[in-house]
Amino acid sequence: MSTLPKTCIIGAGSSGIAAVKALKDRGIPFDCFEKSDRVGGNWVFGNKNGMSAAYRDLFINVSRERMQYADYPMPSSIPDFPHHTHIARYFEDYVDHFGLREAIEFETGVQRATRRSDGAWEITLDTGETRTYDALLVANGHHWDQRWPEPAFPGSGDFEGVQMHAHTYVDNSIFAGKDVVVLGIGNSAMDISVESSYVARNTYLAARQGAWIIPKYVFGRPVDQLPQNPRIPFKIRQRMIHQVVKTTTGNPERFGLPKPNHKFGEAHPTVSGRILDRIAHGTIQPKPNIASLEGEQVRFVDGSTVHADVVVYCTGYKITFPFFDEDFISAPDNHIELFQRVFHPEVDNIFFIGLLQPLGAIMPLAEAQSAWVGDYLRGEYALPDPAQLRKDIQADQAAMRKRYIASKRHTIQVDYDDYLYALAQERQQGAQRARTRGLALPVQPHAASAVGA
Repeated sequence: MSTLPKTCIIGAGSSGIAAVKALKDRGIPFDCFEKSDRVGGNWVFGNKNGMSAAYRDLFINVSRERMQYADYPMPSSIPDFPHHTHIARYFEDYVDHFGLREAIEFETGVQRATRRSDGAWEITLDTGETRTYDALLVANGHHWDQRWPEPAFPGSGDFEGVQMHAHTYVDNSIFAGKDVVVLGIGNSAMDISVESSYVARNTYLAARQGAWIIPKYVFGRPVDQLPQNPRIPFKIRQRMIHQVVKTTTGNPERFGLPKPNHKFGEAHPTVSGRILDRIAHGTIQPKPNIASLEGEQVRFVDGSTVHADVVVYCTGYKITFPFFDEDFISAPDNHIELFQRVFHPEVDNIFFIGLLQPLGAIMPLAEAQSAWVGDYLRGEYALPDPAQLRKDIQADQAAMRKRYIASKRHTIQVDYDDYLYALAQERQQGAQRARTRGLALPVQPHAASAVGA
C-alpha cells in the first residue's frame, strides 16, 4: 500500500491528538486542524478557542490511571485526581514525546465540511482555503455548546440577578457575599456549589431529579479503580456497587437531596468528595427544581422562595457539528446512531472520535477508537455487512433505552471497561473479516493520489 487515503482530523483536544498519533503510526497521510493555539481542548483553562469549560479550580473526577493513554502513562508524581493544569501539561508532553506537534495546524478552524457525490470531502477552513480529503475524523468534542433549560423558566427574562451557564464559570469570586442558586445534580453542579459555599452568603443547590453520589475514594482506592470485569453480568456488578455506595455515602435523601428514581448504573452518577460534607455543615441548602424566577426571587416547585443574586445553570451541552449541514449529519436532542459510537451506517468515510460519555475518562477510549479507525483505513479491519451493522446499532440503542433513564445526557453513555472489551473483540473479528476478504482498502485514496501523498 504505497498510497493510503488522505484524511482530515477536526480538533486537537484529547481525542484529536490520539487520532493524530494513530494515523501517524500507521503511515496514513492527514491534516489536523485546531482552532486554538495549543492542544488540550476542554482541559485548557481560558482556551483561546473559547470552547473550554475548565474553571480555575477544576480537578478531574476520574483517577490518573484511568485517564492516561495506554502508551504514555501519566507520571506518578501527578496526584490521583489531577488539576486541569496537570492534565493540560500531560497533553502537551504527549504530542512532544511522539513528535505530533508539527502535524497539527493551529489557529485554523474548519468552517464547512461537504461530502461530494464521488465521496470526497471538501473542507473549507476559516482562512478561506478549501482542501480535499478521502476521509474525515471528527473530534470536535461535546462539552462546548451550552444547553440552557428548555423551555426557559417563567420570569427568566425579567430576573433582576445574573443568569449564567456553568460553561462560563471561571472562579467563585463572582459569588462573594451573594445569594447563589445552582441548578443541576451532575459533577459541575456539585463542584460549583461547593466552591460557592465558601464565599457566598447563601448557596442553594436545586435538583431537577435525583442522582447517586459516589465519593472519590472507596476502601482507600480511587472509586473508579474498583474491579469492573466486563465478563461478569452487569446486573451482578450493579448490585455489588450499589451496596458499596449505600454503605459509604448512604441514600442522598438523608442529606435533603431528591431520592433517585433509578438504580445505580441506570443514570450517570455524580462523583464528589465534598458535596455531602458541605451540605451536612449547612453551607449548601438543597432545594427541588426551579419553578420560576420572580424579580430578585427564585421560586421552587415546593412553593418556597429565596432571594438570588446569581443563578447558575448546570444543564449540560448539545452535541453539534457546526461544519455540517444540519440535514446531512446532526444530533437532534443529542441523539446520533453510530456503530460502536464511531462508524456512520450510511457514510463510509467519516468517523467520530470521543463522541461518548463513560463513567471514567474519554482519553483511553478515544485512543482505542483512533487505532481502530487507523486499521480500517489501511484495510486491516473490515466492518460487518450492512444488515448486521444496522442490527448491531439498533440493538445498542435498544439496550441503552432499556438501561438508562430517558435523558439527553444518556444518549452516548457507555461503560468504560465494557466498551474497551467489546471494541477489542470487534477489532479482532473485523481483522479476520479483512483477511478473508483480501485486505482491500475500504476508502479509496483519490485525494491522496492527486497530491502525491
